[in-house]
Parts: sequence; structure tokens; C-alpha cells
Amino acid sequence: MRFYNQQHDFYCGIDLHARILYVCILDSTGNKVLHKKINADPDELLDILQPYQDQIVVGVECMHCWYWVSDLCLDYAVDFVLGHALYMKAIHGGKTKNDRIDAYKIAALLRGGNFPIAYVYPKAMRATRDLLRRRSKIVRHGADLKAHVSNTFTQYNQPSPNLQLRYPYARDEVRQRFDQASVNRNIDLDLNIIAFYTKELASLEHFIEMNAKQHNAQDYHLLQTVPGIGRILALTILYEIGHIERFPTVQQFASYARLVKCKAQSAGKTYGTSGNKIGNAHLKWAFSEAAVLYLRGNDKARRYLNSLQKRMSKAKALSVLAHKLGRCVYFMLRNKTVFDDRRFLSE
Repeated sequence: MRFYNQQHDFYCGIDLHARILYVCILDSTGNKVLHKKINADPDELLDILQPYQDQIVVGVECMHCWYWVSDLCLDYAVDFVLGHALYMKAIHGGKTKNDRIDAYKIAALLRGGNFPIAYVYPKAMRATRDLLRRRSKIVRHGADLKAHVSNTFTQYNQPSPNLQLRYPYARDEVRQRFDQASVNRNIDLDLNIIAFYTKELASLEHFIEMNAKQHNAQDYHLLQTVPGIGRILALTILYEIGHIERFPTVQQFASYARLVKCKAQSAGKTYGTSGNKIGNAHLKWAFSEAAVLYLRGNDKARRYLNSLQKRMSKAKALSVLAHKLGRCVYFMLRNKTVFDDRRFLSE
């Protein structure tokens, strides 16, 4: 956990909502200079901040509509800090909670050096990262539709079709297989949506790849030198990291990617692990997928996994391999080097 501890003459805490903001400004001695509710309008917020522009820092909690406040502060050279929502327990732990109190607490945390920092993702790459995350949700929904087609066959005691439904010929094979028109229409609904998703996803992936080549072509190609990391995993890792320089150490990167678990200890006793959901779930998924794909057709990697399984379960061995891949990617991106399979397995 990192805290913002720079000194300013004024500290602005904003309780952020989609349509309103509650703004609280404290001076360096803790006195309230301003405490009011305004509309979520850039001009209204600028009118409040401009008298303190060179002396103020603005802090908001990380929630879905922080982008415009961050961009506004960047455009007008106002210091901006994004608060880590899971760490800001001081806001949520009071006896009384409302927007006015929350805005004051954010400003007080900023002034006291106790404001937990979240990463402000670069504006240039942010929209593409969100588009890639949206793609993942559509892919998962497409998988649900394919599973529903298979389950419908099972429901009527027919063998499930072992076909790749992203292909037109496979979808045609599945249509009109039942006597009841309603059942066929149910399957047609799934297949038509799958066909639309397949077409749109192909176009979307091409669009994201073109953006990646403009944003950071070198890192994108470096990532694909790792066996098991293809186009989609490379895009996911690239955009979820942003810039590798924001991680001073490989330990911080592994923690952010959820590749390590932290022990929960008290009075010399261990009570399991904690913080398993703190970090980037998309990176955790990407490296877990990469570990499984790395093993395909790779006898050396399988022997390495078997050696790990002598000391631990298969699930834990795969987690160790994912962690090892994550560390490898960190140094690849930091040092701008390609993947070296011989060195990777010898370490």
C-alpha cells in the first residue's frame, strides 16, 4: 500500500457521483475553506479550483466516473490523486456516512498523508484498455451461449454436437435438429447471436491490435515471443500493465498481477492468506492461461511441471509456473529482450 504524502497549501476531497460532486477543500492547518455540493460539470469544478490552482491537490475515490476529473486536472495542471477503493476504509467505517462527510474524509486523508494511491492509467491507452475488457465480457457471454446450445441437446437426451460454433458450417449442422419448432427457435437465437459476435469480435480484435502497434509495438511483439502468449494474451498483458516502469520491483509487479498470496499473521500465528482479491484480475487470468498454453507440445516444460508436482499439487504447480512466467515478462519488458526458453527453464 502506498500513500500520498506530498505537502500542499490546500487539499481538495471530492465525493464523486455520476451527476453530482460533493467538494471539500481544507487548508494546510485543517480548516475548511469550502464545503459544497455541485453538479458534475467541468466548468463548475474549474470555478472552485482555479483560485487555488497552483497550490492544491485533488483526490477522488476510484470508481467508474473518475476519468473526466483526472483529464480536467491534467489539462489545467492541477495535481490529481486517485484513491484505492479497497484501502479507503476510513471513509466507510464511520457511524454516520453521507456525501458531505465522505468528501471531508477524503480531504483529511490527503492532508494527513494517509490517502492510499491507485494508479492513474494513461489517457492515451485508457479507452483501448476498456475496449479490450469489454471484449472479454462479450467472449464470456458467447461461451455461455455455446454451452446453452450443448445443454439443450442434453436436455432432450441427444448427444451434444462436438463442433466449433464460430464457423458457419458448424452452426448450419446444429440447426433444425429437433421436431419441436420452439426448441429449434431457441437454438437459432443462440446461433444467430454467436454469428454476430464472431463477426464483430474479429473486427474488434483487429482494431485493438492496430492501436497496440501504435501505442507500444515493441512490447507487443516481445510478449508474443513467449510460447503460449498469442495475440489476445499479449494485448491483455500489454494494456493491463500500461507502462512497466510503474513497478520498481518484480515483487510489486507479481503482487499487482495476483501471482503471489500474502499470509495473514497475528501474534506469531498464521491464519491463512489475505488480499487475494487486491490486484489486477485480468493479469491473473492472462498469466494463468499462458501457463497452461506454455505446456502444450513442450516436453521440457512438462518435465519441469512434473518436478514441481513431486512437492505440491498440480494446481499449485501451475500457479508457480504462472508466477515464473509473470516474473519473466516483467524483466523482458523492462530490459527489452525476447523470451529465452533455455534460460527460463534452467532458473
